[in-house]
Amino acid sequence: MMLSRLGRTSWSCSRSWLRPSSSSTRRGVLGTSRRSLGTLRRANIARNSQRITSTLTYKTTLNSSVFVRSLSSNLPSHTEVVLPALSPTMDQGTIVKWEKEVGDKLEEGDIIAQVETDKATMDMETPGEGYLARIIVPAGSKDLPLGKLLAIIVEEESDIEAFKDYAPSESQTTPTPTTPAPAASEPVSEGGAGGVPLDLPSHTEVVLPALSPTMDQGTIVKWEKEEGEKLEEGDIIAQVETDKATMDMETPGEGYLAKIIVPAGSKDLPLGKLLAIIVEDESDVAAFKDYSPSQTSSPAPPMQAPPTATPTQTTSPIQSPPSGVKPPPPSASSPVGRIIASPYAKKLASEKSINLQSVSGTGPGGRIVARDVLQGTPTVVPASVTTPTPGASYEDIQLSGMRKTIATRLMESKRNIPHYYLSIDITMDDLLRLRSGVNSSGDIKLSVTDFLVKASGLALMEVPQVNSSWMESYIRQYNSADVSVAVSTEGGLITPIITGAENKGLKTISTEMRDLSERARSGRLQPHEFQGGTFTISNLGMYGIRNFSAVINPPQSCILAVGATQKRVIVDEDDNKNYKVASVMSVTMSCDHRVVDGAVGAQWLSVFKSYIEKPFKMLL
Repeated sequence: MMLSRLGRTSWSCSRSWLRPSSSSTRRGVLGTSRRSLGTLRRANIARNSQRITSTLTYKTTLNSSVFVRSLSSNLPSHTEVVLPALSPTMDQGTIVKWEKEVGDKLEEGDIIAQVETDKATMDMETPGEGYLARIIVPAGSKDLPLGKLLAIIVEEESDIEAFKDYAPSESQTTPTPTTPAPAASEPVSEGGAGGVPLDLPSHTEVVLPALSPTMDQGTIVKWEKEEGEKLEEGDIIAQVETDKATMDMETPGEGYLAKIIVPAGSKDLPLGKLLAIIVEDESDVAAFKDYSPSQTSSPAPPMQAPPTATPTQTTSPIQSPPSGVKPPPPSASSPVGRIIASPYAKKLASEKSINLQSVSGTGPGGRIVARDVLQGTPTVVPASVTTPTPGASYEDIQLSGMRKTIATRLMESKRNIPHYYLSIDITMDDLLRLRSGVNSSGDIKLSVTDFLVKASGLALMEVPQVNSSWMESYIRQYNSADVSVAVSTEGGLITPIITGAENKGLKTISTEMRDLSERARSGRLQPHEFQGGTFTISNLGMYGIRNFSAVINPPQSCILAVGATQKRVIVDEDDNKNYKVASVMSVTMSCDHRVVDGAVGAQWLSVFKSYIEKPFKMLL
């Protein structure tokens, strides 16, 4: 049987964004098991499980963690790997990474994939010898329900080719519900998955992918190709605005753009939304001229809470109820029964005093997930509507995905992270002289920020506690200083990363910083170039700001706010006058007190200051 074992906690994202069109098929399905309390005896499970080739059957063990499903099939003998319950509370999962590729030989015990559960990222092991014939669900696919078909395994290498274009229908990839489904109000389509007629030519459906780990919706900014155009591998087909930046979607291979389903400008599209149709032959384009996908071609809409009556607005002010009058009891139509929500969503709701019955779920089957709680608000008594001052003019500016994400993450940071602040003054004269001498050569132009990045990287290696993240049950300490630098763009703040800053020279840092900043402002950064830093620098000195306190960029534990360099009179006992005029810069570090104690933060600032005031140390 397929076994799972606890793996390292990690995440990654994939830019896979194709969903093959559906076709009818029969299946033989192999589930997976998880390692429970104590030792899981593989031999006993192997003896108790049998391959079934004629009829659909289910075999379960305690905790329902092992199950087998099989059907006869016209395809070669094969095993279908489905998503198992890898923890007692797991009801969905994310494919973090496939450790094997199509065609790879599998040995019993090989790690085939990493699956992120509600608890951790865990390894899925291969049940026995065979070959990986087909990966159904690409890496990066999120919120997959238990029982979701993931991959195909065959016994003979010669059988791999039979599954080259294998595409299961929606009915095959969707697990059988454990409770009766409500009666359908409309007849079921006779087509394949998504209601696609079976007489349409072979085609590929382009769906909205997760282009960043935190992305849950996107906006089609622009289609770079028109219907009927020939597509070559690597062509840019569209620009998509995520919660971080506007990114290009590339064509994976040759074909023709047969139909654009979602027009440019469409906003807040959910992941998995059908965007376009691609065909292999130009002659097939005409077949999709009037193509309109059914509702089942798109992700299931979230379950909506029952509508409540809206009180009629009057011009009279809101009056308090008479003394002694109790508020009316809850409406009989209020949701009752079991609330389906993730453990983290329940935790957030408890912290924010939000009644989950008032929250609409957008997860699979209407399940309430964390983002639903974060976007929701507690029920409050309606307040009087504030109207603009008569005659005042104003403009309502639509929020971009990036601006929404910035707002949400900053609120989470200030609400959940216990910030404290440490400030220090640094004399800049020696650094400015060194910078002026280097820049006068004409070969390179170093900025003050370049020195700050280098000094931060070195200080993070000397005081590694600052180069850490709070992970709820443990603290993760990073081995490399990946310094994020805040860059202002038209869409909002973005933080490109100088990776391994402690090992790079000032010239390399300067070159990379200039390139990253230019591409950040033009929206051409790749996700790995602005996600995953370990420490952040925000420099507002160029605006004359003397000092400020920045908001920590989670999951990082510290951010350094840099002010302007100004001429100040300071004490100098070596001078005849006992004072001198010096160039002084103030910096303030915001720290997460869960990770960095005050003395540790002060130690880091002291080391950082020594590198800035004696810049030759950075050249050694």
